[in-house]
Amino acid sequence: MKYFKYFRYILYHKWFVFLECCKLGIPWLGIIHDWSKFRPSEFIPYAKHFYGINRDEQAKKEKVEGYDKSIDRQDDLFNRAWLYHIHRNKHHWQYWLLVQDEDKNTALEMPDKYRKELLADWHGAGKAITGKNNTKEWYLKHKGKYQFHPNTIKWIEKGLG
Repeated sequence: MKYFKYFRYILYHKWFVFLECCKLGIPWLGIIHDWSKFRPSEFIPYAKHFYGINRDEQAKKEKVEGYDKSIDRQDDLFNRAWLYHIHRNKHHWQYWLLVQDEDKNTALEMPDKYRKELLADWHGAGKAITGKNNTKEWYLKHKGKYQFHPNTIKWIEKGLG
């Protein structure tokens, strides 16, 4: 059942992202948006992470002896799936982050089409999860976590109004 629920969510999310991409003049990116989520290396860990683990039960297990380490393994698989996802999809800001060995990380400027897809993704996720377009509020709450190129930040904030 978890796989069906996750599949349904992906389609729902993709629909809203497609609508937003059409508004932004990039319908093709709306069609191919998040196709990598259908690959087993992403689909299975995502489905297990979001629909297969009861997080309240997990918290209880962590407090007792004999905690089920398979949950940790599922989180490792999810983390790996997330890493695959951000490196397969150019609309994620992490794709454009150059991780340096000795210096601090460098955020590269995102091309316009991927900035547009990023905004469409944020709008689409909000609509798919909450039923509302609360992108600006969500962005302002979380913006300190992102590492964008300064020009990309200006563009995003202008796009959010």
